[in-house]
Amino acid sequence: MTALFVTPDPSRSHPRLRMGLRWLLALTYGVVGLAHLRGAQGFLAIMPAWVPYPLEVVLITGVCEILGAIGLLIPRLRWASGVMLALYAVCVYPANLHHAFAGVAPSGLPSSWWRHGPRLAFQPIFVWWALFVGGVIDWPFKRSAT
Repeated sequence: MTALFVTPDPSRSHPRLRMGLRWLLALTYGVVGLAHLRGAQGFLAIMPAWVPYPLEVVLITGVCEILGAIGLLIPRLRWASGVMLALYAVCVYPANLHHAFAGVAPSGLPSSWWRHGPRLAFQPIFVWWALFVGGVIDWPFKRSAT
């Protein structure tokens, strides 16, 4: 179990790019996590009806985002945080889909396809981004063996 938290970055390719993207993602998740905690009621409308304890789920997601952001900045936790944030991005996708396709218009959040389209398309990039800055993957920057 300890190996999960000390797995080193598998490559040293593009360290400045990886570091810059890591800080940007950590800042993004930190800000969004705080928004989930400070304005949890505003996020309830986008929760699918099948999610149990929606308020608690919103609060837990905020905590997960903040912890993931912090973990990306701690070398011993970076790999695990990258994996967890990638899984997190996959798990919250149903709420994003519900928000887009159910015509949900929560106060304070835009509800047009100018927001939904890019947001839905960008979600897989968040998965890649977390894995890349966590040192889990190098794609598409892996150096060739030749």
